[in-house]
Amino acid sequence: MLLRNLTLHDFGAYRGEQSLNLATVPGRPIVLIGGMNGCGKTTLLDALQLALYGPRARCSGRGNRSYDAYLRECINRQADPATGSEIELEFSITVDGTERVYNLYRKWAVSGKNVSELVTVFIDGKWDRGVSEGWADHVEDILPLEIGSLFFFDGEKIESLADPDRASAVVESAIHSLLGVNTVQQLRTDLLALQRRQKLTGEEQESIAQIRQLESEHEAVQHEVEAAHAQVAMLRSQLDAAKVTLDDAEHSFQKDGGELFDRRRELETRHTELGKSFAATNEALVALAAGPFPLLLLGEQLTTVRKQAAVEQQASEAGQVLDVLAARDQEVLDRLAGLLSAGDLSALTEHLAHDRRHREEVGSAERILELTSDGYSQLTALEQVLAHEQEHARELLERAAEQQNEIEALESQLAGVPDEKAIATRIDQRAAALRKVHMLEADLDGAQAVHTAVKNRRDALTAKLERAHEARVKTLVRADEVSRVIAYCDRQRALLDTFSAALIKRHINRLEVAVLDSFTKLMRKNGLVRDLRIETDRYRLTLIGADGEPLDPGRLSAGERQLLAVSLVWGLARVAGNWLPSVIDTPLGRLDSRHREHLVDRYFPRASHQVLLLSTDEEIDERLLKRLMPSIAHTYTLEHDDTTFTTSVRPGYWWTSGAAHVA
Repeated sequence: MLLRNLTLHDFGAYRGEQSLNLATVPGRPIVLIGGMNGCGKTTLLDALQLALYGPRARCSGRGNRSYDAYLRECINRQADPATGSEIELEFSITVDGTERVYNLYRKWAVSGKNVSELVTVFIDGKWDRGVSEGWADHVEDILPLEIGSLFFFDGEKIESLADPDRASAVVESAIHSLLGVNTVQQLRTDLLALQRRQKLTGEEQESIAQIRQLESEHEAVQHEVEAAHAQVAMLRSQLDAAKVTLDDAEHSFQKDGGELFDRRRELETRHTELGKSFAATNEALVALAAGPFPLLLLGEQLTTVRKQAAVEQQASEAGQVLDVLAARDQEVLDRLAGLLSAGDLSALTEHLAHDRRHREEVGSAERILELTSDGYSQLTALEQVLAHEQEHARELLERAAEQQNEIEALESQLAGVPDEKAIATRIDQRAAALRKVHMLEADLDGAQAVHTAVKNRRDALTAKLERAHEARVKTLVRADEVSRVIAYCDRQRALLDTFSAALIKRHINRLEVAVLDSFTKLMRKNGLVRDLRIETDRYRLTLIGADGEPLDPGRLSAGERQLLAVSLVWGLARVAGNWLPSVIDTPLGRLDSRHREHLVDRYFPRASHQVLLLSTDEEIDERLLKRLMPSIAHTYTLEHDDTTFTTSVRPGYWWTSGAAHVA
């Protein structure tokens, strides 16, 4: 298997489209990718696994989250969740001597509360529908997950393999999956299934015919279920695309003034109503001006008139009572003549005479206005009337100003309403997009109903078929041929058990030699470990020291334990034939300079036919880069922008002017 190209679209910290050419040739198997901590090296490793295995991928950042939640978080923060992310992986495999090129696209996007995912596979440039829909099963034929996890590892996984208990699980998984033991065990399982089928061959012909009929119907319904599922997935994908188109059409419609166009009638109606209200207010002001309101312009003159009216009113009142007062005064003096002294009576007489003279002077004032009593009352009330008219005029003027401002605002909005011909295209686009969404929603509802119906039919047939098999087993006739087949199956299963044990032992012997050889090449203490053994039952790894006694792994330094883990992975790859690429993330964390040199000189160039090496500038520094350069096909640097929190891929490593390219 050879990885050719990896392209990320808004995945994790990688904004936009970021692509890496991963193709290598013999003699230059290494693709060196540099990046500081947190720049996205492990994200590349996760992207490879996610593209291949989807929900089963063992990605470092997933934890206990659901697959949908993990996919949501994988979308770049600055990207539109409705557009989503995509991983494109190009690789080649050799089948029966012929190279086949795969282009794998895994795309997902957020639609409301749901996450929709689509897997598309092209083989040799042609879309393969069956492989695309059944990719989860197909990838197990190309690269089983258990095997792939042995070749996609980071520094933490290497460190965990240094623990003998954890290493035993890896050795067991590798021997069974990578070295072909699983095939033997699958043969044994197939023989057991054959035995069970043979136990059913002696049933009555009618029962057999019924079961065959049910199996045929079940197979046909299963095809219908798969077709209905594919139809639902296709319509859902089309609906998501149609919704994106509708959103774009709606955005363009609003951008070109569509909202104002939709509100045009409402704005025009409001403008007409305000115009009528404004005219009514102006009419009220005109009517107000036709009344006493203009008299407010004669404030000083009105004050003078009121004063003159008051003087004339007093004069009129004084003239009316003057004769009455003279008679009354005389009557009062006559009655008091005998009671007062002459002096007092003379003083009172003078006082009353003075009062009558004053009133006579007042009553002699000039008559200019000659108002009647009603006219005087009206003049007195005029001040209050004018105050009320002034307040009413102020309210009308404020109302007119508000109406005028609103009319001007409406006229400004109406001026911004696009012409119907100019907006017609946007209206048609939006209407067409909306019709498309409604049509696809209806089609999707119908397809989902069909899918549910055929699933129910399949489930009913499954239950009926199981009952028929149970009835058939109960009526089974054990014929001699059936017994003979069963007996042969038993003997072959026992033979396969023996063969499996021998195969495991042989692989373990080869693996012991390969791991010890790898460990010896990487160690700088040549005499520390003399031998290495792997138990056949528990797959536990035991080191033998120079004294011939078991060596406790605890006596090894952290760096030496890491080298032991690397040796285990290297040995597995060598025994398996190095047919898979190795992806190694942060491999030199705990190693001293000598061990790093050994790893750079002896392991990385020979780890596999293709090695993706993810490193920091302190792990593969300028000195180690020079030693590694003859084996490098490409170099890249991951540059992280701390302001936008995004990562981009740049050709070249820190101490190179550009990428090293294969010839």
